[in-house]
Amino acid sequence: MAEWGLNTYLYAPKDDLKHRTLWRSLYSRAEAAQFRVLLRACHARKLKFFYALSPGLDIHYHRPSDGQVLQRRFAQMMDLGCRHFCLLFDDIPDRMEPADLRRWGSLAAAQAAVANAVFKWTRAQQPRARFLFCPTPYCGRMAEREHGGPKYLPTLGRELAPEIDVLWTGPEIISRDISRPHVEALQAVLRRKPVLWDNLHANDYDGRRFFCGPYAGRTRGMLEAVGGVLSNPNCEFPLNYVPLRTLGEFVHGQGPWRPRPAYLRALKDWRNEFILESTGIPPKLEDLTLFADCFYLPYEQGPLAEALHQCWRRLLAEAPLRWGKRARELRRRAARLREFCARTAELRDRALFHALGRRSWELREEMDLLERGLMVNEAAGSSAFAPFASDAHLPGTYRGGFVSRFQRLLRQLPDGTFAPAPTGAAPECL
Repeated sequence: MAEWGLNTYLYAPKDDLKHRTLWRSLYSRAEAAQFRVLLRACHARKLKFFYALSPGLDIHYHRPSDGQVLQRRFAQMMDLGCRHFCLLFDDIPDRMEPADLRRWGSLAAAQAAVANAVFKWTRAQQPRARFLFCPTPYCGRMAEREHGGPKYLPTLGRELAPEIDVLWTGPEIISRDISRPHVEALQAVLRRKPVLWDNLHANDYDGRRFFCGPYAGRTRGMLEAVGGVLSNPNCEFPLNYVPLRTLGEFVHGQGPWRPRPAYLRALKDWRNEFILESTGIPPKLEDLTLFADCFYLPYEQGPLAEALHQCWRRLLAEAPLRWGKRARELRRRAARLREFCARTAELRDRALFHALGRRSWELREEMDLLERGLMVNEAAGSSAFAPFASDAHLPGTYRGGFVSRFQRLLRQLPDGTFAPAPTGAAPECL
């Protein structure tokens, strides 16, 4: 981060029980020692470390004791060297206890009162502390549907201390594009510049995917309308090389932002992490680029992966007797991708291997199956694609599992709605 010009680390992982579920509990001596090491590492690199608490699951807004707990939690972190803090009220039920509702009238007012009190106490201890706040509706769609209650954001903008920054993820939780007009409209409601908390590369919602494409869908003009940009990265640390490096280029560069060239520059250097134990050298850059294009961004694959997919679609729609050289070329490209996936098992960097392993092997299996289908039908030379068998992809062992069965019950239509899948559309083993 420091090397690429990034300056802030926000600590807010849901898998830290004392960040969210057990937010009232202090860290043990051993846990505190780990934080002390982390904080020293950040300070040595001039990175601002923000510690976040997420009390919204069961906080009693009207009870002074809960506010005192927040102070104790932040005081412990101050003793360890932390200077900047954050309160998160995202991903919680938008309901209130009767006592809270009687006193505050709305969820936004209650949260603002708690945040203001903790902020005032924090500034008394640390006059230069920066303070972040995540609202319950933290994207445009949530606000439009009045998640958190009517007029949540206007109430928050009016009642939250103006020195407190508000986090925002854009039009959606995972936003394909975030424009300057969108941010400026929000700025008028919140009465301050929002801090973008970008989920573009987050993958905690889909364990089968990761995103190593560039920071994209945002223009540099947007930077003038925000109070900062934070990125929620992939859960697996080694997969964030390209996302974080291109974010640094986006923030510090000049002129129109060109994500694809930045991505290719970053891949050229990331390739040095892919040293194979068997050879002592990394794979070819073109093979890494095709592989990374398969795990690009939430709403799109990279152009090489997209082109490969379209070639498969067109070929499978034609009669095998008309395939000719195109089938052989497609098999060659698929074989190279399959080989790259297989060789991730040889990576010297075992953390990188474990981050990639399951996803790369799944992609390898698909390439293998497509190749087998082409070989069988190419040899037959028939006028229509004939069903074929594969001993490596048996019913119940391939594309199986209980979750997969449920995924086949509903199909998503082009407009985003869901409908029951046609009865008998596919056997369970597919």
